[in-house]
Amino acid sequence: MKIVLGVTGASGAILAKETLRQLGAAGANVHLVVSRGAERTIPLELGPEALDRMRAMADVVHPIDDMAASIASGSYGIDAMVITPCSMRTLAAVAHGFGDNLITRAADVMLKERRRLVVLPREAPLTEAHLNSMLALTRMGAIVAPPVPPFYAAPKTIDDVAREIAARTLQWLGVDPGTALTRWQGGP
Repeated sequence: MKIVLGVTGASGAILAKETLRQLGAAGANVHLVVSRGAERTIPLELGPEALDRMRAMADVVHPIDDMAASIASGSYGIDAMVITPCSMRTLAAVAHGFGDNLITRAADVMLKERRRLVVLPREAPLTEAHLNSMLALTRMGAIVAPPVPPFYAAPKTIDDVAREIAARTLQWLGVDPGTALTRWQGGP
């Protein structure tokens, strides 16, 4: 599968890194787009070399301003896209059709082509504007999934939480997460 991974400047760079790792392990062809905000956030949250390591893990890296990139057109044939973490600015831009950078344009392509778009918004608490943008995207067919950990998986570390959230993200994208996903087995 060809997957676009958009990374914005909201807190939660670990989610992008783990999603990228799991997509690679699953054999997906990953097109990475990192916003300017994420270029600042990733080193703060994951260390000074993290952005370079993430770029090295992707199959294709697109500059945020490359509006002529392959993924800016529906004819290219991307199978699915995820934005993780997704800032409220990006959420609103996608919800209202502002394709003003490659992340928002690629997301717009996914919506107009009726392909899978998964958005992991990072903000709390939420305003009415945030909720309205989430509702608009849901009505357009996107999957809006705030990164809430599955506590039944009994995560012990932040890496456990990120692994579970990324595994669910893969599942929503239509990619088998394999053993990274703790599946509910039923109650006692």
